[in-house]
Amino acid sequence: MNILWIEDFGGTLSSGTDTLESMFKNLLSFDDWDEDELNLIKRPTDLKKFCEQQKSVHNIYLCRNYFDYIAFKAAHSITHEIDTIISDIRLDNIAAEQFDSPIPDAYLSDKRKFHENGGFYIFNDLIHLGVPAERICFMTGEKNSFKSFEEKCTEIYTPKVTAFEKSDADYEKLRDWLTAQQSSYAILRRGIIEACHSLKNLINTENKLLFNGFIEESEKKISLEDSHNYLDVLANFLPLREPVDKSTLYKLFIRTLTHEWEATEPKKIRGLAWIMKSTRNWITHNSTVFNAVDEQIIAYLFMINMRIMFNFDEVKQTYEEILFRLFSGENLTKETFENQNKNKLIALDIKKAYCNLQNKVASEKIIKDAFRFPALANNIQESNSELRKDKVLFDKLLYQMFWLINSYPRVDVRIGKVEITFEEFDYRKKSPYLFELARHIYNRSFS
Repeated sequence: MNILWIEDFGGTLSSGTDTLESMFKNLLSFDDWDEDELNLIKRPTDLKKFCEQQKSVHNIYLCRNYFDYIAFKAAHSITHEIDTIISDIRLDNIAAEQFDSPIPDAYLSDKRKFHENGGFYIFNDLIHLGVPAERICFMTGEKNSFKSFEEKCTEIYTPKVTAFEKSDADYEKLRDWLTAQQSSYAILRRGIIEACHSLKNLINTENKLLFNGFIEESEKKISLEDSHNYLDVLANFLPLREPVDKSTLYKLFIRTLTHEWEATEPKKIRGLAWIMKSTRNWITHNSTVFNAVDEQIIAYLFMINMRIMFNFDEVKQTYEEILFRLFSGENLTKETFENQNKNKLIALDIKKAYCNLQNKVASEKIIKDAFRFPALANNIQESNSELRKDKVLFDKLLYQMFWLINSYPRVDVRIGKVEITFEEFDYRKKSPYLFELARHIYNRSFS
């Protein structure tokens, strides 16, 4: 989560760990905060740098006053780069030399009063930028000063905003509010945006475009500019305000995510690329199976897509760490997953998933048989079977493809006996991102 925090540290408010922990300890640890080296009053960017040093999935940007806010707004797209805003109301703790800097003309007659109510001006400015009021809260030492503003908002039908007082009781309420801001939608959106920004910087030469290896006709291959435009479209797809009807939005996102796969040639598809090729076929010819997808399947498809379209570092990326949070509470621990690989327990679930799908196909006389798992799933979609409408089934099949593509079936003949075995695929010995993705989707694949 990316937070814009607007605070002038007026009065007796500490700019050190006391305040930071009171507000943000649920997001990151401040044990390594060095108050001799880090000074938020002199260098507000120290807070963002600290978040980066801690390798946190959360970033906190600090603005100390109206002028910092205007500079930040000029350098950043707030509706794109920020998820939530915390603002003090009184922002008049300003150096004398900065006090006479320009403010809006309408308030020139009383600069002191403008800065005393600077948080209210910023709130209105954020609303005009398109930031939903529910993404903003006030954190003030003078909560009574908020009441008249709240009444005025009600009179002019301005969205109601939340306010907390700088007290132990309200700091706890603020932390709970920040936790509630991290909805599955917000996490998905932030992960996608961070991925697209990061990959635009990483994908800087044509040889980074793995995707062209799946395309036969040269005129259909994408350029570096095409790939950057594609990433821009995905980054801007999900709005900051969480929609009431997310299902339609998510279906459109999948259609956009997989659009480029229309140009690929089936005979050139290899490995996990079958997941995206299959998804493109299904969203095109039977989109109803995507009528009720959730954030987890979107994140899974997005991560797979980025890895097989582009060539970049095989270590786990920051955006993947953000998206993995969507599977929190249902993912396997590293130790458990390592043991399952070591003791070859995964093979049992893979075999069961394969046999279950074979049995479903066999029970439906109108579905063409196939040996490979992706072909079996696609044959269901190309048939007239009622199974092709089963949303839960195809959600599960998309996850299971990951395992059955890596551990593909083989015919093993031993002493006159024909048996189907599965390629051994030890995730402990594979790319770090594959290990992480596998342990996070395991329960969704086989439970």
